Amino acid sequence: MTARERCGSGDVALAVPGAGGAESAAAAADSPALDARPGRAGTAAAAEATALEALRVPDALSARVPAEQRGAGRDDVRLLVSRGRVVTHHAFRELPEQLRAGDVLVVNTSMTLPAAVNGRVGGERVVVHFSTRGADGRWAVELRAPRGAGVTGPRPGGPAGAVVRLPGGRALVLEEPLGPAAGARLWWAQAPERVPELLRRYGRPIRYGYTDRDQPLSAYRTVFAVDSPDGSGSAEMPSAARPFTVPLVAELVRRGVLFAPLSLHTGVASAEAHEPPYPERFAVPAATAWLVNAVRAARSGRVVAVGTTAVRALESAVGADGVVRPAEGWTDLVVTPHRGVRVVDGLLTGLHEPQASHLLMLEAVAGREALRRGYEAALQERYLWHEFGDVHLILPDEERNAPNCFSNEW
Repeated sequence: MTARERCGSGDVALAVPGAGGAESAAAAADSPALDARPGRAGTAAAAEATALEALRVPDALSARVPAEQRGAGRDDVRLLVSRGRVVTHHAFRELPEQLRAGDVLVVNTSMTLPAAVNGRVGGERVVVHFSTRGADGRWAVELRAPRGAGVTGPRPGGPAGAVVRLPGGRALVLEEPLGPAAGARLWWAQAPERVPELLRRYGRPIRYGYTDRDQPLSAYRTVFAVDSPDGSGSAEMPSAARPFTVPLVAELVRRGVLFAPLSLHTGVASAEAHEPPYPERFAVPAATAWLVNAVRAARSGRVVAVGTTAVRALESAVGADGVVRPAEGWTDLVVTPHRGVRVVDGLLTGLHEPQASHLLMLEAVAGREALRRGYEAALQERYLWHEFGDVHLILPDEERNAPNCFSNEW
């Protein structure tokens, strides 16, 4: 029995009444409005500490510009590989040697939006981060305080009824916070029609203070990104896939590695609070569900998610029976060591802050000790963090055949 076959239980919670698994995800798509307050999974995750909170990442290890501006191309980054507790170091271009024919790379095809727009609340200048479009047409937004040189800082949200003036004579009206009102950073807002058009004309990519300067939107889009018919996309780049290039994808295909696309439109992350992710819209198509199920049934390869967004989407579409089904809608699933993973064997991801809630997901895949060893090695070898940085490939220790869930409860 493989590790993933031992993960037969765990809750999948969707942010709609009555949601209880992959079947309910499709129904969530028809919900008149998204209740984006964190559900039980998000609340529980908020109470859990990550395995690495004692670690500190020096500012010098923040990747400040894209790889192609400091090296020979997008794929000119380093690849940390964890196989169980064994850590090795590689160039990302060596990824084909780390995988094998029959492995499936699950990739997120969501397109990054230019989601930051200047605005004003009365006489106060703000930067609006457009996070998520709700099923009722409202947008979840975060208002940020400009700090100069294109960088923003946190700002208290609200108040309800506040009017935010936008370029082109447009405006949005804040209505209610997502989650508890005290300290809420994300608010539902009535937004102008054709927000994607507004973003295309006046928006720019969301940028955080560890980067040196503004970058073109192309720097925040991956080789797998495709346009959505309704203009939906991600507020922030699904960055684990950033180092992939067309030649590298072609080489992986030539070697027999399979690709399974899905989409999850990422919202605005919490740069300061490291809170669990809010509900996000996802879609797992029938072809992807079939391919993952076929590979698992035949035991012909490993299912390796490219990014935490791919894990969240895929695990939201699998039932307690371990079968992936086509699904779309909203998910508030937060993968933790207690919940475990049901179909994901491995994960390719960036390097996350030690307090980030994403590390709970990494621990669910890798195990606490393996994750700790990997991050200690990354610090020792001075890997680079964040969306323009180096990447981490987590694979199972197949010799030990250690389970990747429930054995890590703490």
